[in-house]
Amino acid sequence: MKVSAFAVACVAAGVLLAGCSSTKTPANTDGKAEGPKSDFQYLFDRPSTWTEKKVDALPAMPQEGNLLPFNVSQNTPLQFAVDDKSLTVDSDGVIRYTVVITSPSGARNVNYEGIRCEDYSWKLYAGLNADHDGWDRTVENDWSRIENGDLNAYHAALYQDYFCTSKIPVGKADVILNNIRYKRANSTLIRGG
Repeated sequence: MKVSAFAVACVAAGVLLAGCSSTKTPANTDGKAEGPKSDFQYLFDRPSTWTEKKVDALPAMPQEGNLLPFNVSQNTPLQFAVDDKSLTVDSDGVIRYTVVITSPSGARNVNYEGIRCEDYSWKLYAGLNADHDGWDRTVENDWSRIENGDLNAYHAALYQDYFCTSKIPVGKADVILNNIRYKRANSTLIRGG
């Protein structure tokens, strides 16, 4: 008796579920069947309408007292720092900053760059000129994907540790600068360590 009651209950549940589903498919004007239509779109499936803000003016050259060091890798002899006077979080979602990379011998690379949190990319706007007294815009490049595995992958370190979370900036410029200044990487903020 219990077995037959269970079988009847299973058949009834199957009939109920089958009745709730729809096998009818609307036909388009060509007479071909289509799946159900929906107005729902995932946020990240939407086509991008992003427009980059034009960068007309470049920041002043960095001064030693304004540099905030950050860690990239324990295996690199290079030192990395961001100029705290140059960092901005702009209306187009790009975090623009001046980075100073110093070798053990004292040689320096100085670049004005941008990182776009939405698509994990970076762009070079200008570099230090040959006379070391101003910017050279001829080195500007297009947006490139950030590379993770390089020994000196400072773009990835900035993106992951200080600039971005969930494809958006972690905050305004002062929040990012304080996180760099006090060595509060995103991973330590999440873990609480």
